[in-house]
Amino acid sequence: MAPRIVIAGFLHETNTFAATPADYENFVNGEGFPRMRRGGDVLGLADVNIAAGGFIKEARGWEADLRPVLWCAASPSAPVTDRAFERICGEVVEACRDLRPDAVYLDLHGAMVTRSHDDGDGEVLRRVREAVGPRVPVVVSLDLHANMTRRMFDEADAMVAYRTYPHVDMAETGRRAASLLRRLLDGAALTGHHLRIPFLVPINSGSTLLEPAGEVYDHVQSVPDDDVTLTFAAGFPAADFPDCGPSVFGYGEDADAVVREVERLRDLVERREDEFALDVMDAEQAVDTAIRTVESGVSPVVVADTQDNPGAGGDARTTGLLRVLLERDHPGSVLAAMWDADVVAQAARAGAGGRIEAEFPGSGVDGDAPLRRTFEVAALTDGRVVFEGPMMRGNELAVGPSCLLRSGNVSVVVSSRKAQIMDRNQIRAAGIEPEAQNIVVVKSSVHFRGDFQPMAGRVLVGVAPGPMAADPTTLPWTRLRSGMRTGPDGPAAP
Repeated sequence: MAPRIVIAGFLHETNTFAATPADYENFVNGEGFPRMRRGGDVLGLADVNIAAGGFIKEARGWEADLRPVLWCAASPSAPVTDRAFERICGEVVEACRDLRPDAVYLDLHGAMVTRSHDDGDGEVLRRVREAVGPRVPVVVSLDLHANMTRRMFDEADAMVAYRTYPHVDMAETGRRAASLLRRLLDGAALTGHHLRIPFLVPINSGSTLLEPAGEVYDHVQSVPDDDVTLTFAAGFPAADFPDCGPSVFGYGEDADAVVREVERLRDLVERREDEFALDVMDAEQAVDTAIRTVESGVSPVVVADTQDNPGAGGDARTTGLLRVLLERDHPGSVLAAMWDADVVAQAARAGAGGRIEAEFPGSGVDGDAPLRRTFEVAALTDGRVVFEGPMMRGNELAVGPSCLLRSGNVSVVVSSRKAQIMDRNQIRAAGIEPEAQNIVVVKSSVHFRGDFQPMAGRVLVGVAPGPMAADPTTLPWTRLRSGMRTGPDGPAAP
């Protein structure tokens, strides 16, 4: 008889220092991820570069009875509301009870905090395990930034996380999860081992397009999955609870080999600690460096507005980099994308070609002042985009009515819903060709690199006041595990 496999996805990366929570509607909308899907519609994600898509494609090649329940994700933010968590998790757990599966595949992030649960992913796993019993294999795909907990390791039979940042291997990670589940269904006895890394890794420093992360993940890839399926989960360094931080772990049939490879990986990461140090510029330095670079004949220059990244808990509302961009007024400058439904509505009333007095209120973070400016409404759009770049290729994004504003030489994309900039089509949809610009400022930290870095003459990381601290040593930690260093070679938590 074909094994009955429950498939579900519930992803959130939680910044406990952020202001805006994730409620149920945020998961319905997706906010840069695919919109919520249920039942057979989940199978339509097979061609999207997400882990569930890769799992579905791989598992379709088996003689298996696939039973998709739901898949959803929301932009990183403050903790998930109890309303959203209980409704979504409850739906998954109820299906596990009713369907009595032979196996369960879960597409999780690994860094979800809810109003009532520090370890949101561990709580999902605990409830699923309670529903299916101890003998049903449960396999999980995770984000590279998972904050791994004891409960997650106790409840899951095997887990594997992305190995690239930008996460261009999400579907491949789903295929790895499928391979692990296939082995378990075939009777393999997988042994797991995990170790913690004693320092937080700034998200900008962890890009696998840079060193030392490139070498670390090259090492992970060099170990055959059939021997040990190895993971370096770099952690999400903005969740104030004891288990925040990086981990290394692996699964395989040879227990000695698993321990050996996990320890080798731990040693490599710890040897390179100082090289994970942050390399950023303040807003004025970033824009002025971009201008000098363009004047030297190198363009476009892409600048990451990292502390307002909606993919890390920002709300795409900060004004620091936009203010400097407007002051410098360099030809061919664009910023994408501010989140302000009121400004979009104001632009719609004025119509294309009209002029508006727009006020962006800022994020409320100290040093992030409101910005008022007269803009021309250059274009109005429906905010619908299909990704063609390597990050979530095939994803259909809908950020609601949007507009392109222009002041002098500077263009600003504004949307009704927030979304991290990951794909050049998000700028093209507003009528701007990013390759033809001189300076492109994006509300992102690293994921933009997947599609923007190949066309960029230079990439810079700019720091303006915002809700996602690029340097985790500056955060007001109160609950971090004692002894954990809050950055590479940084101070330790008491």
